[in-house]
Amino acid sequence: MRRLPGLIFLFMLLAQLTCFGQGKTIRVDFYKTPFTVSVDQSVLTDLVQQPKSSELASALHVVSKSNFRPLIDSLSAYRERLNLNDWLYYQLVRRVAEQIAPKDDNYARYTFYKWFIMAQSGFDVRLALANIKIILYIYNDEEINDIPYFMVDDKKFTCLNYHDYAKADLNSNPPKPVLLKIAGAVKPFSYRVTMMPDFKPEDDFEKTLSFMYGHKKYHFSIKLNSQRQAAFANYPGVSFDSYFNIPMSNEAYASLIPLLKKNVAGMNEQKGVDYLMRFTRYAFLYENDEENFGREKRLSPEETLLSNYSDCDDRAALFYYLVKEIYNLPMIALLYPTHITMAVSFDKPVGQPILYKGKYYSLCEPTPQNEDLKIGQLSSRLKNKPFDIVYHYEPSARH
Repeated sequence: MRRLPGLIFLFMLLAQLTCFGQGKTIRVDFYKTPFTVSVDQSVLTDLVQQPKSSELASALHVVSKSNFRPLIDSLSAYRERLNLNDWLYYQLVRRVAEQIAPKDDNYARYTFYKWFIMAQSGFDVRLALANIKIILYIYNDEEINDIPYFMVDDKKFTCLNYHDYAKADLNSNPPKPVLLKIAGAVKPFSYRVTMMPDFKPEDDFEKTLSFMYGHKKYHFSIKLNSQRQAAFANYPGVSFDSYFNIPMSNEAYASLIPLLKKNVAGMNEQKGVDYLMRFTRYAFLYENDEENFGREKRLSPEETLLSNYSDCDDRAALFYYLVKEIYNLPMIALLYPTHITMAVSFDKPVGQPILYKGKYYSLCEPTPQNEDLKIGQLSSRLKNKPFDIVYHYEPSARH
């Protein structure tokens, strides 16, 4: 019996060693191919809910000496295999960090791991403290118009987790950067999305749409995936160049574009564009962003298909995408003080065309109006109103 305490101690030591060796299994079922990795126990560290700079530095010291490299290498290999753009890679990192350190349990710890993984992935990403808030900023030199940023060493850093502090005025209480640095973390982050991965098939569903054209009702059954909305839930207001050119997923494209091409096959170019204009105008319910989301939010073409409601900038992006894919015609986007609309360059202009860079563009209104506007017609409420041309598409080769 005298040896019992020693045996208990040995048992507890063996249990700790076994737990250390097992690590933590991470599995993220977001994209079609699951991401799996075993995270060593040494990577896991504790952090108080409202850390000071010194406590973040201590956490970094612990994790930097851990066996974290297999996690980063696995993420890098997965990213390369799926060809993920920066924004879609960050969506994966968010979900990995959530499994390492659940957001609802300890937001600061969750944010710390996002920062650490992104920094180890090569991005120049910073942590900052503002009272009880922990802010995640990343180096980005693109036009982003609805999230705060701060300048460090003449570089612009945009806030990656502003959605978690949506009602906070970070400019009135500027965050104080935490001076933690990881060697090699120098890359800028881009919000531009040029490739769309497939999402997990369990979240696929079909959405039916219909509209009237020429006394005939056209029906569509489009294959969509609810995870696509999740991937862009916090996507910021990027430039029109980036926003208009977010691609559709393979499933959505294959279920919509070939059918549209078939429907316009017997029409001339102008009538086909009119068909696409009226599909974009009438196949969806209208609601402005303040009523729909409580804030301004631009939907990509596929998000407009996913959403129950959409407004003028969403329709403009979808119309642009459809005309580009089916006819590949030159286009311009016209931004009025309270509206955005599109114009297309035909061989022969229609109505009162707009001259831009040596070409005439005919107005094509993709959003419902009080008037039944034809190609070349502008809503009466916009006549004599100033506008800016905020995007110009010139195809490199005509179909």
